[in-house]
Amino acid sequence: MAEMAAVLLPGEAEALVQALRSGPLRNTGDRGWLRQHEAIEKLNMQAILSASAGQEQLLIELLVNYAKIPTLIEELISVEIWKHKVFPMLCQLEDFKPKSTFPIYLVLYHEASIVNLLETVFFHKEICESAEDTILDLIDYSYRKLTLLAAWSTNREFPTHEKLVPEDLTNASSMQELQKQAEMMEFKISLRALSVLRFITDQVDSLPLSALTRMLNTHNVPCLLIELLEHCPWSCREAGKLKKFENGMWHVVPPEDHVKMTKLDGQVWIALYNLLLSPECQRKYNLDGFNKSQLLKLRAFLTDVLIDQLPNLVEMQRFLSHLAVTEPVPPKKDLILEQVPVIRDHIIRENSGKWQAIAKHQVKHMFSPSEDELKDLACRWAQTYNLDVMEALVPEKPKCGLCGSEATKRCSRCQNEWYCKRECQVQHWQKHKKACNLMADALKKIKEDLKVQP
Repeated sequence: MAEMAAVLLPGEAEALVQALRSGPLRNTGDRGWLRQHEAIEKLNMQAILSASAGQEQLLIELLVNYAKIPTLIEELISVEIWKHKVFPMLCQLEDFKPKSTFPIYLVLYHEASIVNLLETVFFHKEICESAEDTILDLIDYSYRKLTLLAAWSTNREFPTHEKLVPEDLTNASSMQELQKQAEMMEFKISLRALSVLRFITDQVDSLPLSALTRMLNTHNVPCLLIELLEHCPWSCREAGKLKKFENGMWHVVPPEDHVKMTKLDGQVWIALYNLLLSPECQRKYNLDGFNKSQLLKLRAFLTDVLIDQLPNLVEMQRFLSHLAVTEPVPPKKDLILEQVPVIRDHIIRENSGKWQAIAKHQVKHMFSPSEDELKDLACRWAQTYNLDVMEALVPEKPKCGLCGSEATKRCSRCQNEWYCKRECQVQHWQKHKKACNLMADALKKIKEDLKVQP
């Protein structure tokens, strides 16, 4: 077996985990924040590589022992708030004419990096338990993302394209392209939040009662999951062909695979299984007339083909058959003091009325970099996203930067863009030129730095 590619040595991973900190919203995008973003992205890539090789225990232990899961959850919610409160203000400022949208892209990408990391590690029970009270904040965050997915599914208009690096790093007119990339990221983040929520439901027997109440009664997650199954936002029809979203991309599904369950379908069914068949959840969930009628909709989905793919759903089928002919007993009302999530409310209260001031401060000090600062940023990005590691992470073959076909040729200068043929590269050059020059300079600087190292 080939040796696993590595992003971090054990000592490096420990140092990065130990250094993770939560910072004020005002500092989003500054130098300290960028260093932490690089650290989180390296930890994210290492977690994916380690998980694929079954060697993730070291990183799990570091995150638990240094109690950093609450820190990551706070960072996740902070950047979510920045995106919804500060980013729109930035776009409206008359004096905001950036030479590059790249620094803003990094902030938008930060949320994806954190949720990717959480999705990878929350498979482990000890990670879920180490979240402690912040698990409530993560449940609320996931609920917001799933609600967004459900809303998108009503109009069937989903983002379809995103590049790892913005096409034009040095063109102020690329704000519109940045908005499109932000929409695509939001879609992917929401799908990963679904996986995070499913992993939380795996631990229903060890979750605090407040977490169960939050999922079952405050947010009625079972009914939300049923709505997602009904509208299936990760599936659509285009030009008469069925397309499904898997491994971060839309794929045309051949007719023989139309009934095949995707990973996302499986996440919804497993979450429903955990929430509906757990004795503790059944005691707490209010099976009133509305909820009962919604749950019984699941019977139409439980075909023999589906159960063959997920045999545990036989128990779900029995539960629903019993539910259809009985009147459930109302849940017992426990006289307990319920905890509530606090992170989001605290950040919003702390910055209420300051959103425009924060936007103006960040435009002046963080999002208007000089040419030298921009080159340094591109250099750091190239170092973080080691090409050999990135190729190990990507399950799909690269796509042509112009036409989207499967690509086999990489731009020799920047090593960042792919093409299926020479003609596509020539046609795409004017659009790719500035980004290519910037990334090529960054790679050249890295090679020069490596040469002078002892």
